[in-house]
Amino acid sequence: MLLMFRREERLRQGDIVAASPLSRTAVAHHLRILLAAGVLKREKIGRDVWLWPDVERVRGALDALRDELDAISR
Repeated sequence: MLLMFRREERLRQGDIVAASPLSRTAVAHHLRILLAAGVLKREKIGRDVWLWPDVERVRGALDALRDELDAISR
């Protein structure tokens, strides 16, 4: 889902559902996990909730994953 976002783009849950093969329930579940992990940010404007990636948190998570994979492969 994180790869759905273009640079500095914000999407609504409905936008993600429309572009995904997953059900609305599955998308909502995954978005809750990404929000809890801190890799997605959100802002409610009127009735819409806008989502976008926290690029620094995503980079940190990828760096940690790379370090883990390096440690496993040694």
